[in-house]
Amino acid sequence: MPQEAALLLEPEDVAGPDLKKNLLEPRSLVNGIVNVLIWSMCILACMPLFAVLIMLIFRGSARLSWSILTELPPTAFEMGGGFGNAILGTVVMVGIGMLLSVPLGILAAVFLAELGPESRIAAVARFCAKTLTGLPSILAGVFAYAAVVLATGTYSAPAGGIALALLMVPTVILTAEEAMKMVPRIMKDAAHGIGCTHTQVITKVVVPTAMPGIITGVILAVARAAGETAPLLFTALFSGYWLFHGGHADFMQPTASLAVLIYNFSGMPYENQIELAWTASLFLVFMVLVLNLLSRAIGQRKTGVVTMVMVVRKMMGKKEQGESK
Repeated sequence: MPQEAALLLEPEDVAGPDLKKNLLEPRSLVNGIVNVLIWSMCILACMPLFAVLIMLIFRGSARLSWSILTELPPTAFEMGGGFGNAILGTVVMVGIGMLLSVPLGILAAVFLAELGPESRIAAVARFCAKTLTGLPSILAGVFAYAAVVLATGTYSAPAGGIALALLMVPTVILTAEEAMKMVPRIMKDAAHGIGCTHTQVITKVVVPTAMPGIITGVILAVARAAGETAPLLFTALFSGYWLFHGGHADFMQPTASLAVLIYNFSGMPYENQIELAWTASLFLVFMVLVLNLLSRAIGQRKTGVVTMVMVVRKMMGKKEQGESK
């Protein structure tokens, strides 16, 4: 009888839930307050970045021209000039650091993720890599000074590149290892199932799949190394000349870099040098910002690939369950 009575009720007699949003309701009120606090904290956290960018754009854009990319730094009372040799020196030393750190970091990550992840050597290597991430950059410069500068008898671009490589290696190792660990197990099992050796699985499946994450780590390491000053003061020093003379490169000489140029020119009492320091700062920050945005874009691509693989795996699992029933 109660069921029949319920069926006889008209739709108007049934009281539905009140779906209207009431801002004075306790839950809605707390939610609004928390949202306001979160947005306020986010804006407050971004204010220093935006303040620095606005100041750099305002002070550094005044001297932006093609000449600053092609001319040499000016002397004390000279007007004009640029920092073309500093850009070239930064690219050369960061390139040397990449040539040393990227192969070593990827090979170490392969061992940590695939060959001996639970071994004692792997535990020691992870500890050393994590410790190096907090290494003061000036200590890397002191090491390169003792190992390269004193041995060769001169400041040089290779010495600066070795110092930067010490700072880049731990970032490459840790990010590459995590990228390889994110490769789905089903892909490795499928490769083993069709007869691939473990070496083939690593070179044909693991490393290509993890490549977006590896590239992200490399870009982050490059972005960090490009802005370092202390290691280059001990290893490359500075120069007012080009690395190339008459079409020939002379790397075994003091080499200019953007970070050291900013350090030197910002403390000079000459307005021309100070303006160039602001413009070089803007150029360096823009370069690092582009590298970080590029790493974010590649990282999102990596996440999308892994997510797609996991979705396919879940669909295959549901299909197998349906067939078994």
